[in-house]
Amino acid sequence: MLTAVRPKLRPRVKQVLIVAAVWAVVWAFLYVAAARNGYFDLKVYYGAMDYWVNKGGDIYDYLVPGTPYGFTYPPFAAALMSPMALIGWHTAIAISVTMNVVALGCIVTWLIGPVIKRQGWQFWFSLAIAMGIVAAFEPVRETVNFGQVNILLLFMVVGDLLLLVRGGSRLGGIGVGLATAIKLTPGVFILYLVVTRRWRAAAVSTATAAAATWAAATFAPDASRVFWTDAMWNTDRVGSATFVSNQALSGLVARLFNPDPMKPLWALLVLGALAVWAWRVRKAVKAGDELAGLALTGLVGCMISPISWIHHLVWVLPSMAVLLDHATDRSTEARRRRHIMIFGIFSYLLLCSRTPWAFHMKFDGLGLIGGNAYILLMIALLITLPIREPASESSGPARRANPATSTGPVVEDVPDPDLVEIDRRVSAAFDAKDAGEPSRPLVGA
Repeated sequence: MLTAVRPKLRPRVKQVLIVAAVWAVVWAFLYVAAARNGYFDLKVYYGAMDYWVNKGGDIYDYLVPGTPYGFTYPPFAAALMSPMALIGWHTAIAISVTMNVVALGCIVTWLIGPVIKRQGWQFWFSLAIAMGIVAAFEPVRETVNFGQVNILLLFMVVGDLLLLVRGGSRLGGIGVGLATAIKLTPGVFILYLVVTRRWRAAAVSTATAAAATWAAATFAPDASRVFWTDAMWNTDRVGSATFVSNQALSGLVARLFNPDPMKPLWALLVLGALAVWAWRVRKAVKAGDELAGLALTGLVGCMISPISWIHHLVWVLPSMAVLLDHATDRSTEARRRRHIMIFGIFSYLLLCSRTPWAFHMKFDGLGLIGGNAYILLMIALLITLPIREPASESSGPARRANPATSTGPVVEDVPDPDLVEIDRRVSAAFDAKDAGEPSRPLVGA
C-alpha cells in the first residue's frame, strides 16, 4: 500500500512563514500592551509650527490647549520643523512614522549587521526578525506613538560614530553635532569624543552644533533669544521629575524623597555615573570597541539628563546589540555566553513590559523597585555591559576587532605547529653542521 508523502516547504517559504508569525505575535502584543499616545508630541510640534509660522506668534509661548506643554527644543529644531506648518495633520503623521521606520531600519542594520555577517545568518531574514523584536521595545513603540524625534537623533549619532568616526572620516562628528543642535541631550556624545581623545571628531561636532545654532539665530533671532535666556531654563514646561515615566537619576531621587527631592544626592549620583562611564568608555575605545562606547554613552546620557521619559530610552538599544554580540560570539567562554544571553533576554523583556506604569504613584515597598525598574537596569548595564579586551590582553590566539565587518573579535592566522617544529629542526641541523657535529634527522619517529 502506497503512503502519501507530504510535500516539503522550500526554505524561503519557511522563512517567510516564520517572519509572518513573529510579526503577528508582535502586532498582537502591541494591540494589547502598547499605549495609545495619539501622537501627542507631534501634536506639540505641529501646533507650535502653525502658531509660529502661520499666526506670527512666539513659538515658546505656545501651549497645547488644556495642557502646560509647549515646544522645548532649540531654535534649530524649530527651523527644521517649520515646513510642518504647510502640510495637513494626517500628512505630518505619515511623514513622522515613515521617517522613524526608515531610520530604525538603518540603526538595526548598523548595530547587528556585523553580528549577522559573523554568524553567517541570512541577512533579510535576520533583519526582518530583528525589526519585529525591536518594534515591541517599549521606548521604540512609545517614540513612534508619540511622534517623537528620538529615533531620528539616534540614527544621526549611530551612523556618525560607527561609520564616520570609527572609519576615520574627516566628517566624523558631524552627526553628533547636528543631533546636539536639534536637542541638547545628544551633547553627551561630544563629551564622549573628548574623554576618549578623538580631538578632531570632537572639534567637528562642536563646530557643527555651533554653526547650526548660529544659523538658527540668524533665521529666527527672537526665538533664539527667548530659548537661550528663558525657555531652556524653565523646567516646568517638561513636567514633574517624580512622574513615573522619568527614569533618569533625577526621577529615582525625586521618588525616593518625594515631595522634597535631595538635589545634592542627585548631583552626587550624576558625578558617580560620569566617573564610571568615563573609565569604561576609555577602556572600550582603547580596545577598539566603538559599539560598547556608544552603548555606554547612550546609557549615561539617559541617566544624567534632568528628565528622561521612557520614550527617551531608545538610547538603550545599542546596549541590547552589545549583549547580543557577546552572547552569540563563539570565541567567548560558553558559560559566560549563557549568562550574557540570560541577562540580555531579561533586559529586553523588562524594557517591553511597562513595569514602571504598574507602580504609578506607589513609591514605597515594592514600588521603590518597580517604579524605578528601568533606571535600576540602566545602572546595572553601565557597570556590567561587556567590553572587548585589547588584543594584548586576550587569552588564547591573538584577536583583533575588524570595524568594517564585525563587532566581535576575529582570530588572526596562527602558524601550523608542525611547520614551526620542522623550521626549528632545520635551523638546528645547520647549526650542528657549522659546529662540526653530526646532524639529527629532520623528521622524528
